[in-house]
Amino acid sequence: MHKFLIQSLVIFLLSFQIINAQKPQKPNSAEIYNQIQKLNFLGSVLYIAAHPDDENTKLISYLSNETKARTGYLSLTRGDGGQNLIGSQFRELLGVIRTQELIEARKIDGGEQFFSRANDFGYSKNPDETLEIWDKEKVLSDIVWTIRKFQPDVIINRFDHRSPGTTHGHHTASAILSVKSFDLANNPAIFPEQLKLVEPWQPKRQFFNTSWWFYGSKEKFDAIDKTNLFSIQTGVYYPLIGKSNQEIAALSRSRHQSQGFGSTGTRGEETEYLEFINGKPLQDKTSIFEGIDTSWNRVKGGKPIGELMTKIASEFDFANPSASIPELVKAYSLIQSLDENHWKQIKSEEIKKTIAACAGLFLEAVAQNQEATPNSLVKLKLEAINRSPIAMNLISVTTLPESKNTSQNLSLENNISQFINLDLQLPSTIEYTQPYWLKEKATEGLYTVSNQKIIGIPDIIREVKVVFNVQINGVEIPFERTVVYKYNDDVKGEMYNYLDIVPEVTTSILDKVSLFKDNKKKYLAVKIKAGKDSVKGDLQLELPKNWQVLPKSIPFALDKKGTELTVYFEVSPPNSTDEVIAKSVAIIDGKRYDKEQIIIDFNHITKQQVLKPSEAKFIRLDLKTKEEKIAYIMGAGDEVPNSLTQMGYKVTLLNPEEISPEKLANFDVVMTGVRAYNTVQALANKQNILFDFVKGGKTMLVQYNNPNDLVTENIAPFPMKISRDRVTEENAEVRFLAPNNPVLNSPNKITTKDFEGWKQEQGLYYPNDFDKAFIPILSSNDKGETPKNGALLIAPYGKGYYIYTGLSFFRELPEGVSGAYKLLSNMISLQNPMTLPAQNVKP
Repeated sequence: MHKFLIQSLVIFLLSFQIINAQKPQKPNSAEIYNQIQKLNFLGSVLYIAAHPDDENTKLISYLSNETKARTGYLSLTRGDGGQNLIGSQFRELLGVIRTQELIEARKIDGGEQFFSRANDFGYSKNPDETLEIWDKEKVLSDIVWTIRKFQPDVIINRFDHRSPGTTHGHHTASAILSVKSFDLANNPAIFPEQLKLVEPWQPKRQFFNTSWWFYGSKEKFDAIDKTNLFSIQTGVYYPLIGKSNQEIAALSRSRHQSQGFGSTGTRGEETEYLEFINGKPLQDKTSIFEGIDTSWNRVKGGKPIGELMTKIASEFDFANPSASIPELVKAYSLIQSLDENHWKQIKSEEIKKTIAACAGLFLEAVAQNQEATPNSLVKLKLEAINRSPIAMNLISVTTLPESKNTSQNLSLENNISQFINLDLQLPSTIEYTQPYWLKEKATEGLYTVSNQKIIGIPDIIREVKVVFNVQINGVEIPFERTVVYKYNDDVKGEMYNYLDIVPEVTTSILDKVSLFKDNKKKYLAVKIKAGKDSVKGDLQLELPKNWQVLPKSIPFALDKKGTELTVYFEVSPPNSTDEVIAKSVAIIDGKRYDKEQIIIDFNHITKQQVLKPSEAKFIRLDLKTKEEKIAYIMGAGDEVPNSLTQMGYKVTLLNPEEISPEKLANFDVVMTGVRAYNTVQALANKQNILFDFVKGGKTMLVQYNNPNDLVTENIAPFPMKISRDRVTEENAEVRFLAPNNPVLNSPNKITTKDFEGWKQEQGLYYPNDFDKAFIPILSSNDKGETPKNGALLIAPYGKGYYIYTGLSFFRELPEGVSGAYKLLSNMISLQNPMTLPAQNVKP
């Protein structure tokens, strides 16, 4: 390799390492032994699919833990288009959550995580649509880029490239692009700009990970001829850790909490099947690495290292792992003496982790505060302790990104902690902490990442680190640690977060959509938060000239970091219909600060900071509503109640356990949130009360549910079967089946224009089999499909109405889609039983 290429690759590989969880890893003897075994295996597998949760964790765990292969999962998207069972975050914020869930999953099953820039824009019914929206060539380049970086010997596709239309379009597209990339990655004429950083690479073979799912049932799969399939017995048991491979895989898959993929581990024999599709065919089918040298012999000068690693593994003392340190340090030195190559960098990082684990070497850099601003001084407390009899010296520490080396020359004696107080000066140019793929404006199908080096890196890139330069047996070894912040929680104990770099001030318009039903003024709140001490300036709310804002600016002064202040602007809308974007901007010494800080904090993932433009949508809309009182039963989480409040309704979040005739008597309408009948078990025993509420003259409005895992089949007062029918083309033509129905006419007149500008999809999981008591209101379909008539169903029941809708109000209302507000207002306003003549309902 050229020197430039070598240096760039080293920088890239170091940045590509998955950041550990906030809490430091402290492997036990069994885990250390597994690390030593993996050090002696130089083979790699790349598993490719479309979304978080598509991956086969059983196979990834087996290849990583049993085969000892370096195993990666390339998820083309970050799962932005899915649903969220644990919160109200959607789109890119959901993608941030699902990214972290995948990273946590890989920590459990032993794999590594990668992504392309493809944006999960929602359900797609065929790969042609997917590839057109994604920008096929750019996503293809990302796959080639990942193959050239990761250099897999074997590629495994989760999906079949030959079966378009049988599954999610993203699924098939991932396989199509993977197959196309197999040979392209080794062609220097393909994406030649990448070759400044990586070299062409040719994988040896490629498989499709087939299963019964692709055949419709286990019975059908059992009946097929499997002669041409390669089988892997993945149901192994790991006695050193007391878990089966399936149990590890279930723990990994259960990290996908936002998608509701909690899994129960199994035990016993289990088989995975691979269908060969590319490369050099297997002869005796003993291993997917057949004919591939996975020993150190594949590296020039590597044979002595392999022999030494074999010796270390055979002599490993589970009661005294530190006995392996002298030989591991020799192996480390031998690796450093190799010519620059792909495996040198990978194994250097792996063996450093193993040496530290064998020594119980604990190295940590803790910041005094969890947040810091550019150009500020960060006070650090370093801890270094060697918990082994092996002599060690802390020669120096290097702080990054300033690259300042501070001499220490401290002896790290067995089980004696050394503490060091250190100041780290942050540069004024340091980047704010945030998901790098969200920094630039994205398209519908692709995130924008201008820096080729960082494309595919799974996590937030954190620059503030400390390198502990430790001398062991005369060899100086650098151990890098990301700076963290930790504190003690009285309930949870020791808690860790990473140090976040934040703006000096952030602002947030509290209502992301403000709805003006007439030309009356509103007082709108903006929150200001200090990122450092002693912040003062002026806050402005920027709107087009036809919107009036008073005052023009509001001065603020915040004494302490983290202090928040809420101020109010008087906003008067224009007389005519209008939709605009409002921006809140803080001005400090002439510099504009226009970011909103969003914190995502769940127990199962690393705390995340997302910085977005501080914006909100203001809508002047002639929306007619009444004064209904609404009881809202939350399901999987959505922001619909906030939108209802914006519309002028009195909304009460109702605890499902408290549903009773007496409680419901105070309301005109009961609404259930998205997937309530999938997630709220209490509803199974409350249906008769709810139906009596309708019978007495009130309205019940049920939003979409998944047909799987309903808490009760009795979700409506009349028979109704939810299907997987959906309309994914948000601008698909909408036809009115019952044009005279009040829901399309009162109090707001609904036209087909009200379905323009919808986001991501029109709706999902429409009923396709329902009692004649239901009146279908709307019909629509994606291109080339039959009409879907179950988007909005209304059934008179007693003196009231039961309404079921699969329309995606949970997406449209927070986006400020005017037509969604109008239609929902009409649904809420239904009062008197309908007596519609048959001719008013179009077939």
